Amino acid sequence: MERVQFQQEQMLAELKDLVQRGLFTETEVKQIMRKRTQFENALVRRVAKKADFLRYAAYEMNLEQLRRKRLDRLDLPKSKTTISDYALVRRQFHIFERALRKFKADVGLWIQYIQVAKRAGARGLVGRITARALQLHPNVPSLYVVAASHELSHASPSAARALLQRGLRLNAHSIDLWREYVRMELHFIEGMRRRWNILGISINSEKKLVDIDASMDTGMDDAADPIIITDDRGETPDEIVAAAKGGDQGEAARRAIMEGAIVKSAMCSAAKASPRIELFAQLDELIRNYPCEAHLRGTLLDELYDLLHQTIPDEPEAIKMFATRRLRELTLDKASVGSDPNQSESVRLIDALRDANERLVNAVGNPPNDKARAKISALYADFVEEWCRLPTLDAALKQYLIASLLTLARTPNALPVLQATHLRLLLRDGAPSKQILKLARRYCRVTNSPDVWLSRLDAEKAVNDGDITAIWSSARSAVQSFPDKSEVEKVWLWGLDRCTSPGRTQQSLFENLLEQSMQDSSTRSIHESLLLRYISDVVYSEYIDGVERCKLVRRLPVAYLPTKTVWEHLFSVESTRGDDVQKTLLNTIYQHWQVLDGVTAAMTWAGWLVDHGDGKEAMKIISKAAAHLTTEERARLQQMWNSRLNGRKGDREEREETSSAVEETVGGMPVTLTVE
Repeated sequence: MERVQFQQEQMLAELKDLVQRGLFTETEVKQIMRKRTQFENALVRRVAKKADFLRYAAYEMNLEQLRRKRLDRLDLPKSKTTISDYALVRRQFHIFERALRKFKADVGLWIQYIQVAKRAGARGLVGRITARALQLHPNVPSLYVVAASHELSHASPSAARALLQRGLRLNAHSIDLWREYVRMELHFIEGMRRRWNILGISINSEKKLVDIDASMDTGMDDAADPIIITDDRGETPDEIVAAAKGGDQGEAARRAIMEGAIVKSAMCSAAKASPRIELFAQLDELIRNYPCEAHLRGTLLDELYDLLHQTIPDEPEAIKMFATRRLRELTLDKASVGSDPNQSESVRLIDALRDANERLVNAVGNPPNDKARAKISALYADFVEEWCRLPTLDAALKQYLIASLLTLARTPNALPVLQATHLRLLLRDGAPSKQILKLARRYCRVTNSPDVWLSRLDAEKAVNDGDITAIWSSARSAVQSFPDKSEVEKVWLWGLDRCTSPGRTQQSLFENLLEQSMQDSSTRSIHESLLLRYISDVVYSEYIDGVERCKLVRRLPVAYLPTKTVWEHLFSVESTRGDDVQKTLLNTIYQHWQVLDGVTAAMTWAGWLVDHGDGKEAMKIISKAAAHLTTEERARLQQMWNSRLNGRKGDREEREETSSAVEETVGGMPVTLTVE
């Protein structure tokens, strides 16, 4: 309490000044004091919460906004600065400082503090906060970006460059840091170009060196000798050293910088430090969207793709990125494909699409290695499907892409992803025919791919009017040995998704599938998924009444061997039915569930009882469950139960505090913010 009283004493001067200036009444000041005392009591608890600090800071922010609005409304004559002019903002900083003493490891809290200081215009404080944050968290790239952004916003490019370079030395594999570093150097070049335009200097002009030197003095001082992070992490490129000199050498170096030498060097260093496709993709997007000259953009993209080819030439995503470069340059807006009235642009688009397709087809036919073959095939299939989905794509181009895909799909040892994509495109774009069905059956002869079999089932469904249950059964048997069981599950669920006869027919279909899935241990996960669907679609369907639902639930453990996940889902569905919930049924579910997972089952059932006003029965459940658990499980159950009880008490107190905070206002305005 002594600490709370100390904080109260520190408030007296500012509150007295607020009353003297007529910004708040004595009644309002008493309310402010009472509210602050509540916050201070929360902060001195044995275990303080971060939310308490944030709620306190939000209150002070709203109070400061209210003070400023009243000051503007009263239009008081200008006078000397008094303590109330800065005390509320200073208190916000003080609250964050106290919070960070307890939660030094919380990066989000540091960033929130920085944002609050920025809004208050405390430039020096922001610099000190970022320095402390970086000292404690040197491996968090976002802090370097925030710090560099602050320096750039206050015309300190040298400090921003130094911060990013320091971050890159410690986090050389951070793609975000490399991207922001390249962005900053692009900004530097664009700023210099605009300065040259204002001074009437052209890169290709024959002006006197004196004029160029005079124009560059200020620019190079502001840039503070950009240093590219090279392998030795500190050597300055020759162009930068020469640019600071006079004469022909200095002029040539400055022209090289304007043509992108700094950015090229930065991209080269980034490629060496983090040779990943994500880096090249983000740099490509950055350069394409940055507002610079077309000549500079083209030069930088050429350099980027040269680095891509040199660094990761065998990466499937790199092959696709390299192959579709011209296409991306011409299709910034794919929605306009096929509707462009400009004939020359349409021709260029067709040539670019053909070039990209031929490159990718060649990559699929001649992959760099066997490991990359599957990935390249999948990327090509996605490429064709993505373009064929465009509603404005010319029909001839669509047929050209599908024909290219068919050629690859018919080759010996063709991968199933090509065949499945080909079938999907044929079924979507054309009327189902026996020819498509024949092709689908041909593809399925030598593959166990669920994707191909799903396409065949769709073709069978579209062409045949009769029952295809036997074909669906054959499909389930064919894909049984496929390693990815999540894909196999789609085949098992295919008929359920297309069942048009809900009711007893659907129930019978589910039960047959459940019996089949129990015959093989490899379909255990599929059996669980079927049970979850069975509960949602059958047990709790509209045509099942309460009595029959109880019979179905009691039959589950005997007929279908549910897992603990199934019992948990069943309990969740039944417990959220509102007024229709059956307590006896919940108890039945709990009795079966606790055999498989005693701790979770007891906690969930007891928690439901407590929420519905039966705490005495909940305590009995916990006691009985603990008697059948191991020592370790019993300790975990007791800890979870105590946490729940304490949490309920804490949540109740928090709701009361929040409610009073929302209701309590100063001058008709709320004095709290919502803290997420």
